[in-house]
Amino acid sequence: MGARKRNKAEQRKTEKKEQYMAVLKNCPTSPRKMRLLADMIRGQEVNRALDLLKFNNKEASRKLEKLLLSAISNWQNKNEEKRLEDSSLFVKEVFVDQGRTLKRLRPAPQGRAYRIRKRSNHVTVIIDSLTEVTESQTK
Repeated sequence: MGARKRNKAEQRKTEKKEQYMAVLKNCPTSPRKMRLLADMIRGQEVNRALDLLKFNNKEASRKLEKLLLSAISNWQNKNEEKRLEDSSLFVKEVFVDQGRTLKRLRPAPQGRAYRIRKRSNHVTVIIDSLTEVTESQTK
């Protein structure tokens, strides 16, 4: 591996260590339905996002709520000296990618068969603290 490539890889690795994230893979919900909820919480303060997901009646909101709690827990593990209430966390990024699609056949009239596509998705939640964002902007 060349020096430039190694330096770039090290830089990516250190940036990833500074991010607080959680990933859910192969969630058995269509990406289109999950993106509706992801758009709803993107950029929101963490407590507000949890409230939005808790009182939403969509089935995918329960999975996204658990994922957001996992991201908060990851933040707490990396920042044991800081208090959660003082940090003012917010949802920095949420993105939903398409996972694998299971293809099934359903019998149809006159000897035909209809294809059923059971979609899944991968969800990534990245949270950040407002105090860290303002510190990096002032430098």
